[in-house]
Amino acid sequence: MTKTKEHAEGTCPLVYQCRLPLSTRTVNHLAELLRRHLKAIRSRSRILPPGKIAVIVLAVLRHDQRLADMAGGNHVSESTVPRWRDELIGLLAAQAPRLDRALKKIAKQGGEVVLIDGTLIPTQRCTGKADNYSGKHRRHGLHFLAPAP
Repeated sequence: MTKTKEHAEGTCPLVYQCRLPLSTRTVNHLAELLRRHLKAIRSRSRILPPGKIAVIVLAVLRHDQRLADMAGGNHVSESTVPRWRDELIGLLAAQAPRLDRALKKIAKQGGEVVLIDGTLIPTQRCTGKADNYSGKHRRHGLHFLAPAP
């Protein structure tokens, strides 16, 4: 059996819609982050507007959609969607306070005890150097930790 990326004879790609249970505020926040980033790096316009890119990335992260499927359904190349995903994750991560700064802020407010709680955010299996498999949960995902005063 040979592997091919071509469609079977007589078939055509099928595009479908699905509900994305996120607030407009979330999508707008991510789109605004991207707009400011593009302006700061003086990027030329993208093939899609920042709002549409934000929705695609959130659909990939929320529904674990295959990147190739999201790319094909939005008429962009397969390499574009992971690049957008990584770019927006980086922008969101840059907004998060560093742990040392968060602990100093808690200490200034008189906090004596800090709990660090975490959760596993399920993801697709990533290929690359980072191994993101959780033996406890028996699946791939990103381990998210947050301090709580």
